[in-house]
Order: sequence, then C-alpha cells, then structure tokens
Amino acid sequence: MAVLATVVAAGLAGFGAVYVMAGGADNAAKAPTRTAQAVAAKPAALPSGPGTNALSVGQMAAFVFKKEPEEIPELPFLDKDGKSRLLKEWQGKVVLLNLWATWCAPCRKEMPSLDRLQAELGSDKFEVVAVSADKTGVAGAKRFLDQIKVEKLGVYADPTVRIHSGLKAIGMPATLLLDAKGREIGRLVGPAEWDSDEAKTLIKAAIAAGG
Repeated sequence: MAVLATVVAAGLAGFGAVYVMAGGADNAAKAPTRTAQAVAAKPAALPSGPGTNALSVGQMAAFVFKKEPEEIPELPFLDKDGKSRLLKEWQGKVVLLNLWATWCAPCRKEMPSLDRLQAELGSDKFEVVAVSADKTGVAGAKRFLDQIKVEKLGVYADPTVRIHSGLKAIGMPATLLLDAKGREIGRLVGPAEWDSDEAKTLIKAAIAAGG
C-alpha cells in the first residue's frame, strides 16, 4: 500500500513533467524476505491483484499485478521510419511495454537494463517495446538511444504523448507487462533493473503462463 500511496501522491502533485520513483531509487525492497530465486522458475499461475506474492520482490517489489488480464486501448505510435504502429501487431508475444521520455533522468538510468533484457530474452515469445512519449518524436528518441549506446531496442515514439495518458500511466518511466493476447498483466511505475534475476523470473513466468 505504501508504494501505491507514493504513486498516487506523485500523480496528484500537478507537475507537467513528473516521474515517479516508486519503491525507492531502483524499486528494490530493502530487506525482502523472499527472492525470485526462492520460487519456481515457472509457477503454475501468475499472481492476481496487489499485495504480497512470490514474484513482486526485490527489483520487482513495486510491480502490481492486475486481478485479471485487462484489455488496453489501441493507441498508435511511430517506428523509426515514421510508420504508424499498434500494439496488436505484437500479439503472440509477451511484451514489456516501457513508456519513457528524453527529459526523464530515471529513464536514462534504466534503459541499458531494458536493452540487456531484450538481448537475453528477446525471441518469438517475448519483446521489449520501449516507446518515447515525448514531443521530440522519433528523432529525439533515436538521439537519446544512440547517446546511451542502446543496440537491441527498436526506436518507437509518440510525439502526441497520447499513449501515456491513454494507458493511464502515472509518471515516467512506466512499464506494463502484456500477455500474448495483448492484455495488461500488471505494471511497475518508476525505474528498475530489468535484467535482474527478479525481473527475468517474473517475465519468464508470464511467458510460461501463455495468454
């Protein structure tokens, strides 16, 4: 509940460009009693709803599961060539949808871990889709990713920033986990180390659960 209270308070603060660092600087619990390594790599079912569970630990302590997978609105964004894309094009894969912006310092901090995650787990079953919800558009996103030497992530941007509000994301970065049917399983607000053992265990569980 403390994490949710932090997120709500930040959302009400009224800043035009706000990011939320939920659960501490990197979303790691200070003294988790259970770690991702302590649970089965492929649990029979994903947790449902907020609260203590075996997967929302460590770097994923701020990850909140939905009670049931939820449909999300189809909100267009652009790829590196300026082509309009929709998330339904990724159906069949579990997707980690990361919303970020070039002005967001925590986004810069976590982006390399998303790149490493894509390098390790990217496949026909999983992909990281990082969308810049930023008025600098595709050009700004490409400059940002080039500066921090990201190599495995695609370049995607929504210069209208509608994807951020349309998905009811509070702050940046905000990361949604989508099942293979394109439904939201849960989300984490604030930066995290996405190639940590806890993150990979959570994502592998989502892949194993199918959709």
